[in-house]
Amino acid sequence: MTRSFLDITDLSGDEARLVLDIAERPIAELGRPLEGQGAALIFEKPSNRTRHSMEMAVVQLGGHPVYTRGEEVGFDIREPVEDIGKIMEGYHGMIAARVFSHSIVERLASSANVPVVNMLSDKSHPLQGLADALTMRQCLGDLAGRTVAYVGDYNNVSRSLAEISAMLGMHIRLACPTGFDADGAELERILLQGAASVQQFTRPSEAVAGAHAVHTDTWVSMGQEDDKEARRQAFEGFQVDEAMMSVADPTAVFMHCLPAYRGFEVSGSVIDGPQSVVYQQGHNRMHSARAIMAYLLGVR
Repeated sequence: MTRSFLDITDLSGDEARLVLDIAERPIAELGRPLEGQGAALIFEKPSNRTRHSMEMAVVQLGGHPVYTRGEEVGFDIREPVEDIGKIMEGYHGMIAARVFSHSIVERLASSANVPVVNMLSDKSHPLQGLADALTMRQCLGDLAGRTVAYVGDYNNVSRSLAEISAMLGMHIRLACPTGFDADGAELERILLQGAASVQQFTRPSEAVAGAHAVHTDTWVSMGQEDDKEARRQAFEGFQVDEAMMSVADPTAVFMHCLPAYRGFEVSGSVIDGPQSVVYQQGHNRMHSARAIMAYLLGVR
């Protein structure tokens, strides 16, 4: 059966740990599971890190990445998603897509007989979640019982982070402005993934207190530009600055999926300071992407 990776929860906890282990193996040990094959990388939404990390990960697995802009395939405009999936499977050993609507990657996965990887959708950012967990594990060791805090709106990035953190047995704290938070059913769903605990706060300092990893994300993601000023007002007081980091565990790391906007969601002194591991986190996008693709192609 062909497996795809559309959400973190497509993996079990044991599988997630194995994928993180694979990410740290020497490339030579993975073989070349994409030898002689292509990988279709379709971008409705552009990205610096995602394009470079995915293209290099495909090359490291022996494959040939083919970058394609969204307008070149035209999901449901030039042709149906299902037709695109069936055509692409004849050219490639894997399809990956970075899309606005999660339903697109679901439809690609249901129509293609090769693995489909979600490079980002409005619902999930599972490749980022893997990179986040890999970075935290490298910096903190065993994550079970550790505390991760996320400051910002409950979005695709924070959802995937919460899911994998739960699978790894972490205490999860979310600091979200009212109206940008997770509802009770979502918090319960995350808890059931194996989290040590799940809490949500409207005061960021309460969520960050004693945390071992502090994450944030841009307040205005791609496609939200029309709401830029309203969102900035709603997030007043949510900037991760030195005062906020001072209440975290003394060994805490600061993380951000990038791009970052210094002076808004994070101060320059924090993201450019000694607790920041954002570049290690960014580099891990390649290692974790290579690992999940290898896993989907049978590497164990």
